[in-house]
Amino acid sequence: MLFSILSVVIFLPMSMAQTKSVAGFRTTAAAQLQAEKQFDELLQAKNIDQLIKDLSAQPHHLASPGDDANVQYIADKFKSWGFETSIETFHVLFPTPVTRLLEMNGSKNFTAALKEPALKEDATSGQSGQLPSYNCYSADGDVTAELVFVNYGVPADYELLERMGVSVKGKIVIAKYGRSWRGIKPKVAQEHGAIGCIIYNDPKEDGFYQGDEYPKGAAKPAHGVQRGSVLDMPVYPGDPLTPGTASTKEAARLDRKDAPSLLKIPVLPIAWADAKPLLESLEGQVVPESWRGALPITYHVGPSKNKVHLKLVFDWKIVPVKNIIAQIKGSVFPDEWVIRGNHHDAWVNGAADPVSGLAALME
Repeated sequence: MLFSILSVVIFLPMSMAQTKSVAGFRTTAAAQLQAEKQFDELLQAKNIDQLIKDLSAQPHHLASPGDDANVQYIADKFKSWGFETSIETFHVLFPTPVTRLLEMNGSKNFTAALKEPALKEDATSGQSGQLPSYNCYSADGDVTAELVFVNYGVPADYELLERMGVSVKGKIVIAKYGRSWRGIKPKVAQEHGAIGCIIYNDPKEDGFYQGDEYPKGAAKPAHGVQRGSVLDMPVYPGDPLTPGTASTKEAARLDRKDAPSLLKIPVLPIAWADAKPLLESLEGQVVPESWRGALPITYHVGPSKNKVHLKLVFDWKIVPVKNIIAQIKGSVFPDEWVIRGNHHDAWVNGAADPVSGLAALME
């Protein structure tokens, strides 16, 4: 996630004895080893378990009621533990979906479900208030074109496509998750002239090929989708409208069309169950062996004979993001800082990302 950093600032005295070396210390530090041992003995797995359950009990995307409740829960916990605790508020661009449509028309018609079904084994699945599957910071778009398979959508894949005589200019591309950060895939597609990008999890990397599907196992099920930002963060991190400055309420903001870290083409993540009919429609050359996934189809590069229609509309709103800052000052070196942080907002309920890390940090 991009925003909502929870910072815990701890000022620790470092009393060092001269008996045993410790990585990171110039001298031996028996006292440091003893302090670490005492610290480890204080950690309790049951506390972490409870924090995870509490913090992931409801959807808590940025500026949602669930996230506001978690902010107060976290702040109250740190206050009860004796930390000097405050909440700072910033205002950031956070688009959420209004319209998501993916369909194929021609010799075979198909409309993607774009929905993760609720599971009886998972009490939090299907809760109201959950964001649908999408890639945050995709562009709005309404495009119709032939489809081309670009493997992982990294530069080397486009070099091979060029040698194969396949162009993506004016086409919609479909790429597999993996081998690069998700935001690279639409960026490279855009640079090669594609007008839209679809990303899916192939079961070879994340699905039944790797083991039992959730809820029996950890592998992504047929209708599971990987959400996440596709902001061009190598350009600059943070709010795309306030590069290089804090996104306060009064901050000067770029016009959205001028923000260099925002994509210009629509991007949508889908489940492999929705990707399979699209991949089956591809014609052209059979892909190289290294490109083949685990679906029971012959993988072709394309382009497709049928046209694919992708339409995305977002609500480009500015929302408040709250940082909880908890401090405790050491008595020996009160001006030396040790900083630990973790974000608290999630795309949905976030038990793994971010709550697993947040709960460990809090414990």
